[in-house]
Amino acid sequence: MNKAMHLVLKALSEPETKLDLQKSRRIMNLKLLDPFKPFYRTLDTKIYNEGREVPVRIYFPNEESYDTVDIEAFQEKNKSLDTGKMSDNIYPVILYIHGGGFVTESVESYNRVCWNLAKNTAHVVVSVDYPLAPEHKFPTQIEDCYAAAKAVFLDRTILNAEPDQITLMGDSAGGNIVAAVCQMARDRGEFIPKRQILIYPCVNNNYSEENAYPSVRENGRDYLLTRQNMADYLDFYQSCEEDRRNPYFAPLLAEDFSNLPRALVITGELDPLRDEGEDYAGKMKAAGVDVTLHRITDGIHGFFLLEPVYPAVRETYDHINAFLRLEKSN
Repeated sequence: MNKAMHLVLKALSEPETKLDLQKSRRIMNLKLLDPFKPFYRTLDTKIYNEGREVPVRIYFPNEESYDTVDIEAFQEKNKSLDTGKMSDNIYPVILYIHGGGFVTESVESYNRVCWNLAKNTAHVVVSVDYPLAPEHKFPTQIEDCYAAAKAVFLDRTILNAEPDQITLMGDSAGGNIVAAVCQMARDRGEFIPKRQILIYPCVNNNYSEENAYPSVRENGRDYLLTRQNMADYLDFYQSCEEDRRNPYFAPLLAEDFSNLPRALVITGELDPLRDEGEDYAGKMKAAGVDVTLHRITDGIHGFFLLEPVYPAVRETYDHINAFLRLEKSN
């Protein structure tokens, strides 16, 4: 990274400042005012988890994939994810969990990300609008995303996708949730994910100075996401101190990393979360999981939210598509 860009990022970072949640949400919501918002071919619906609504948005990569949905049946049955009869066309699916430190972002703010993902991978993307902390504490987010994944895996009337064609994917806090859902699916045995894609995942439980990974000390001040931010996010997320010892809260704490889905882990060179993501990849690999790990040069936290014209995002899509193609060829 050149010195000028580093100075800009440093000026925008506030390493010693406690997180102002409402300010952060206002900033994130500015993305909803995008004057050049493209047209997205989507369908909105919801699933239910113990009586609680969990909205999801489905993105289609092209008109052909959109035409696989019986729209009238979809509109008639929009009280659940029973989206009606599908045609014989089958498209692979990515179930996407957005980032935002568990406290910000939404399906709306991730419109561009999910549309780009659908378009650049030729997958149907199902984006989960899970409830945010601190209004909703752990494990609500994990359980709702697990319920969404279970519905997509077990109900063929949703998108007519075979379980082997479904990939779980998330970035940052969404990467945490995907990792936890994969562990939970293994532990409960109700469905078996075959693939997970973790983009700079947050999988640790402690960001104090004395316990931080080297990447937190190296990159936790000058590159927008700060060590203090990460500590504050977890404070908002937990319902009690005991949560921090739960591997579904911090997937790195798992005692068993075996029998997890084949994994692609993407980290950023200048991301404070770099080392914990790579440590998680290493623990899965040591337990016999097929893991592919790539570190993006000069990548800062959040780079995947940019448009694919940026080199770091293009490289990430190259890795994602290679990972998906390899699975398809096996």
